Amino acid sequence: MGYFSPEGPRVLAHRGLAVDAPENTLTAFEAAVRSGAAYVETDVHRSRDGVAVVSHDPTLDRVAGHRVRVGDLTAAELAAIDLGRGAGLPTLADALAAFPDTRFNIDVKEAAAVDATVDAVRSTGSIDRILLTSFDDARRRRLAGMLPGVATSVGSAGVVRALLTGRFGATAMRRAVRGAAALQVPERAGRVRIVSPGFVRAAHAAGLEVHVWTVNEPDDMRRLLAYGVDGLVTDRCDLALEIVARN
Repeated sequence: MGYFSPEGPRVLAHRGLAVDAPENTLTAFEAAVRSGAAYVETDVHRSRDGVAVVSHDPTLDRVAGHRVRVGDLTAAELAAIDLGRGAGLPTLADALAAFPDTRFNIDVKEAAAVDATVDAVRSTGSIDRILLTSFDDARRRRLAGMLPGVATSVGSAGVVRALLTGRFGATAMRRAVRGAAALQVPERAGRVRIVSPGFVRAAHAAGLEVHVWTVNEPDDMRRLLAYGVDGLVTDRCDLALEIVARN
C-alpha cells in the first residue's frame, strides 16, 4: 500500500471527523472513513502502564472535564472514560487494528510515548501505512531509527531549516530535513508566511510533500490546492474530499 500511494492531493482527517463524534475516538475515525477519508491524523501519549493512547492533550480537562493527566491512568481506565456517545480514549494499537485499510498520520506528543508507539506499530504490522511526526525533531529521528523505512515529517526546527535552505536548492533542503519525506506546516506562523507557491515548488524539487494544517474553510482549501500542496489536514474531511474531487 505505502503511505504516499497513490499520488495526492491527500485529505487527512484531523483527529477523525468530529462533527457528531468526540475527537480522536474510534467513532470519529469511523465517521471519517465513512466520508471517504483514506488518511486519519491523530496524536498519542503514554498511559501509566506504558501503552500508546490516542489523545491530543496531555490531560483530560478539555475533552472529559477531569483534571488528571493521561499518564496517570492505565489504558483500561482511559478507555472507560466516557468522552461522549460511549466513546473512550482508544489505544493506538486498537485504532490501527480497527481500520486496517486506513493510513494514519501520528503525532507523538511526548518522549515517554516513543517506545509505546513503536510497539503499537510493530504489533499491528502497520509500518507501511503510517507517517510519524513530532514537533521535536530529535524525537522524530529517534522514531525513524527504531522503525527503519517509516515515513516521517519534520518537526519545528526542521521546518525552519527547510525555509532557510529552500532558496539554495533541492540538495540543501533535503539535507536540512534529515530523511523526512514531508513538511507538515501551518500556512502561517504568526506574521510569517510559510506556505507559498514558491515554498511548494522548492519542497517538490527536494522530493518532499507539503501538507498544511489545519485547513477548514473551503476557500482556503481551494487556494492551497492551487498552490500545489499535497495534503490538507482538516477538521472537515467531508468538505475537503468534495473539493479535491472537483479540483
